[in-house]
Amino acid sequence: MMVSMQSLRQRVDQIGFVDDPVDLTLDLYEEIELLKKKKNAILLAHYYQEPAIQDVADFIGDSLGLSRQAATTSADIIVFAGVHFMAETAKILSPEKKVILPDLNAGCSLADTCPADEFSEFCDQHPDHLVMSYINCSAGVKARSDIICTSTNAEHLLRMIPESQPVIFAPDRNLGRWLERKTKRKLTIWDGVCIVHETFSERKLLTLKVEHPDAKVLAHPECEEAVLRHADYIGSTSGIRRYAKENDTTSFIIATEEGILHQMRKDSPQKHFIAAPPESGCNCNQCPHMRLNTIEKLFMCMHHELPEITMEESIRRRALKPIERMIEMSEGVS
Repeated sequence: MMVSMQSLRQRVDQIGFVDDPVDLTLDLYEEIELLKKKKNAILLAHYYQEPAIQDVADFIGDSLGLSRQAATTSADIIVFAGVHFMAETAKILSPEKKVILPDLNAGCSLADTCPADEFSEFCDQHPDHLVMSYINCSAGVKARSDIICTSTNAEHLLRMIPESQPVIFAPDRNLGRWLERKTKRKLTIWDGVCIVHETFSERKLLTLKVEHPDAKVLAHPECEEAVLRHADYIGSTSGIRRYAKENDTTSFIIATEEGILHQMRKDSPQKHFIAAPPESGCNCNQCPHMRLNTIEKLFMCMHHELPEITMEESIRRRALKPIERMIEMSEGVS
């Protein structure tokens, strides 16, 4: 029986994704490629997505890079295999395009620690502060910010702000503290955290370093200082991938979400990549929100063009300004 669009939208609102049964005889890779052509759609996948989704994507990268890539294409539909704030960023930059996400429940633990209303009240308590927000935040938080940053350009942007200007940094406390150490500058930091990067174990990392003495440790700045102090390189997901590809070392311990290892192994199959372990014995170095997206949900999302990302135009316009300011100020930063 055919499902009406109205009932389908109601179901999407309730459960966050389209759960019609998928024909198990279908080659989903082939079907997704056909849907991309039929609907003039571009498929973006974050590094933290499962390998099956990465392998069918048109572009793979970090959140801002993917959104900027989408904004330069002639696609009518942006399919964002990532989490909610990433798809929001794509919509902010490409309002004329339809942006869809395989599972609306694919949120972000870091973004969730910074509700827009509470953050706005926090900013009101510091009216003389400039507000710099990490791109891993909601559209509402972006709209309350003066400038957005990424883990790649955060230090560069902060150094461009006069030292006499007090700065609020949100939402990631570990990235904020890393910036304080790098720039020798005191920030007013919102107390947010990523559950994946917070869980890496210094004790187990040191054990791995003993077992692999020639391995270099590559870490994301969202990790705690106890982990970062042992890193040979600290940078964004794209920076970690690039470093491993260009460095002559053949063994690396990676302290970020393990989904990035798929591309790193494809880049350098002769090299050895080891996922840094969490403190517990769980798969806590996999983001549970990112992993809500599956190849089956991706197919259904493209087939029905749902769930769709929407937002109030006033919020979109306010959120766009600090992103544009970041792009202007970070010209030439890679």
